[in-house]
Amino acid sequence: MQRQRRAIMEWIKADTLTPVTLHVNGRQYRAAIEPRMLLSDFLRQECGLTGTHVGCEHGVCGACTVLVNGEAVRSCLMLAVSVTDAEITTIEGLAKYPDFPAVYQAFTENHALQCGFCTPGIVASAMAEVVGRKKKEEEIIDLLSGHLCRCTGYHGIMSALQELT
Repeated sequence: MQRQRRAIMEWIKADTLTPVTLHVNGRQYRAAIEPRMLLSDFLRQECGLTGTHVGCEHGVCGACTVLVNGEAVRSCLMLAVSVTDAEITTIEGLAKYPDFPAVYQAFTENHALQCGFCTPGIVASAMAEVVGRKKKEEEIIDLLSGHLCRCTGYHGIMSALQELT
């Protein structure tokens, strides 16, 4: 009886999977996933890209921020099936961008990271919104209001981001 029940559950699960192909960091990833799978989970579980961190799962902390078609988004609020036609860039992909060394240097020199949990999300937002653009201090504060960092006190992050504008 138990074996038959398990077989039925596996059949039901297999019947609910949706095949998807996502373009992540210039590569295609194909998988059969549940339609409710979040983009953050797809990136970590199906792609093995663990640089995208999951903090609150409510879009408040910003740790899961990635770029979707060049815009910073919270991957914990997006379904993976909703971005099949988009180009997704994670922190691993951002490392290949020409502007990334400047961001890395600014964060290092300004002591803008400690434990590093929030850093990938902040860097993704910085790459989308700050690098090469003139930003006022208030605009940078507004950008950081979507990111929770419990280690740095934000002073180093502010300095690094101001250096990048």
